[in-house]
Amino acid sequence: MKNKNAEFCLLLILLVSLLALSGCSQAHGNTEAAEAPPPAQVVPFADASLFTVDHPEQYPTVAAVARKSTSQLVVTGAVNPDIARNVPVISLASGRVVGIYARLGDTVQKGQLLLRVRSDDVSGGFDAYRKAVADELLARKQLNRTKDLFEHGAMAEQDLEVAQDAEDDAKVTLATTTEHLKLLGNDPDKPNGVVDITAPISGVITDQEVTNAAGVQALGTNPFTISDLSYIWVVCDVYENDLPTVHLGDTADLHMNAYPDLVLKGTVSNIGAIMDPNIRTAKIRLEVRNPGMIRIGMFATATFYGQKTEMRTAVPASAILHMHDRDFVYVPAPGNKFRRVEVVGGDVLSSDTSMQEIKSGLEPGQQVVTNSLVLDHVLAQ
Repeated sequence: MKNKNAEFCLLLILLVSLLALSGCSQAHGNTEAAEAPPPAQVVPFADASLFTVDHPEQYPTVAAVARKSTSQLVVTGAVNPDIARNVPVISLASGRVVGIYARLGDTVQKGQLLLRVRSDDVSGGFDAYRKAVADELLARKQLNRTKDLFEHGAMAEQDLEVAQDAEDDAKVTLATTTEHLKLLGNDPDKPNGVVDITAPISGVITDQEVTNAAGVQALGTNPFTISDLSYIWVVCDVYENDLPTVHLGDTADLHMNAYPDLVLKGTVSNIGAIMDPNIRTAKIRLEVRNPGMIRIGMFATATFYGQKTEMRTAVPASAILHMHDRDFVYVPAPGNKFRRVEVVGGDVLSSDTSMQEIKSGLEPGQQVVTNSLVLDHVLAQ
């Protein structure tokens, strides 16, 4: 009997232990389930370029067309003076400036008085000139006297030759001193210690290195530099990869930023032999005739036209929406929707001003909204 009671107690203890272990495992399982992350929910991403409209039939569309066009290269540049047309104004006499009659930026004509210089070189030139005049007069008198005596047999022929040589030397000296005064800018018949320096050509003063009462050194510094701006240079930067499309003698259309409606023709006169190591460009020099209003330092855009024919897309100009310096068009999408597509706009066709080229972003045959500005206004409300 005691053995049966002991077995019954042992069985009861084992049953309680099993129940305790089962409760712990369930509690542990519930804890792990509570700590597990919830199942992921996929939310579709909204397309910001897709718009829904209530009545898409109110916005007519048109098919983009294909058009043949020549390749173009557009580069930027700046206006520079033609170095060959830059003429320095020099003074052959050293001295002090006593008057300036033109300034930097002035337009001057050939022969116009620019400045006056008080110079001792002129005084020395007049001194030599007067002595040469006196010596020539004396030599001429002596030659005439010798000729008269020689004709009467009172002088030898050798004396006549000596007198003739003295007269020739005096004439040479007189001519040299006269030319020296004229070279300094003075009239030998009007003694004056001041030198007038005039403009050698007509043009614009682009450099000034003299002030009033300053000193001028003969052939040392150039008081002024005059630039003939009837022809100018437009120096452009062309990238290394685009150099094969540019050749000497090619022409380009030039558009000045200051005058967007003005179109000038330039000719390539030089292609730089040295590349810029930083931006990998070469200098291209275009020679242009200046119509009169082009200033040095203006920015310009040069367009080179190649011989290669390319196919481009053309759409109505009203179909292109210009926003934030970028171009967009609206194309139809399924389900009463329109998609805004970014494109790269080109030139307006000269033969048809209502059409504009699309360089990239749109293929021929695609439908686009005819008036994108109206649709964009409706979508913005």
